[in-house]
Amino acid sequence: MRAAFYKKQEAAREVLVVADLPDLQPRAGEVRVRVAASGINPSDIKTRIGFGGKAMPFGRIVPHQDGAGVIDAVGPGVADTRIGERVWIYMAQWGRAFGTAAEYVVVPSAQAVRLADNVSLEIGASLGVPAMTAHRGLFADGDLRGKRVLVQGGAGAVGNAAILLAKWAGAWVAATVSREVQAEVARAAGADLVLNRHEEDVPHAIRSATGGHGVDRIVDVDISANIEVAILCLARDGIVSAYSTETPEAKLTIPFFPALLGGFSFRFVYVYTMPEAAMRRATEEISACAASGAYVPQIAKTYALDAVADAHEFQESGKAVGKILVRL
Repeated sequence: MRAAFYKKQEAAREVLVVADLPDLQPRAGEVRVRVAASGINPSDIKTRIGFGGKAMPFGRIVPHQDGAGVIDAVGPGVADTRIGERVWIYMAQWGRAFGTAAEYVVVPSAQAVRLADNVSLEIGASLGVPAMTAHRGLFADGDLRGKRVLVQGGAGAVGNAAILLAKWAGAWVAATVSREVQAEVARAAGADLVLNRHEEDVPHAIRSATGGHGVDRIVDVDISANIEVAILCLARDGIVSAYSTETPEAKLTIPFFPALLGGFSFRFVYVYTMPEAAMRRATEEISACAASGAYVPQIAKTYALDAVADAHEFQESGKAVGKILVRL
C-alpha cells in the first residue's frame, strides 16, 4: 500500500516520506478500511514534532487520526456483513503506528463508524477529532436545547464542529473569530452572533445579545488566554470546556471570587482519553447530525498523498480555515 510516514520528529518536509509499505491485515475485533480521505489535526502535528517533549512512540509512524472509506476486510469476531460498509474513522493512530495517511488502515471495529449514504466521504473524514472534541465539550453536562453557547475560535475545525452540533441540538450560538474570512465560515455554520475578538467588546456584546443573561456553555480553544472573557460572559452555573493550548507550559489562573459567586465549572477535554461511554454517545449523535444534513463542515483544502508535507505545513501555518484533507 502507498503510505506517508516518518521515522523521526522534525519539520514535515524533513521527515515525511511517501512510499510503499506492506498491506495491513485485521486481527481479532478489527476491520481494514480502504481509505478515501484522511483528515489532519493539530494533534498529528504535535506528535510529529514531539510537542511537550513526547518522544516517538514507534520507530515509524503513519500519521493522522481521522479518515473515511470503505471496509474491505474484517478480523475474527467481526461480522462479514461489515465488508463494503462506508465508514468514518476516529483515533486511528492513537496507541498505534499506523494512521489514515495510507491507502489502507486497520482499526478496532468500533472506531470505524457507519457513515450514512447521503454523507460524503470528505465530510466523514472531517469528523473524528474535531467533532468528538466538540461533542464532549458541548454535551458532557447535559442537553443544549434552549441553552446559550459561546464558541471561542469559531472557524477552527473544533470550533466549526461545535457551532454545527450546537445548532443541530437547538442552542443559540455565538462565535468569536479573528478576521472576516473566519466570520463567513462561522455564519455559514449557523452561528447566531459572530464577533471579531480584536475589534469588539465580546463580554458586552454577549450580555447585550442575551438580555444580560450570559452564556451557559463556552467551548474554548485557548482558555488560558480567554479566562477573563469567560468569567464576564458566563451565566450563573455556566461551564467552560477547554480543549487546546498554544504551549505545553501554559498556566491557567482563574479569578477565584467571581468564579465562586457565579458557580462556574471548568472542564478539560482531551479526546483521546474520553470515557468509552462518552465516545459511544458521541459517535451515535455525530453520525445522526451528519445523516440529518446538518453537519456541513468547512474544508480548507484537499491535497494528494504525495503532497502530504505541504498539507502539514498548511496546518502548521495557522492560515487554514477549516479541515485539511489528504486524498488517497
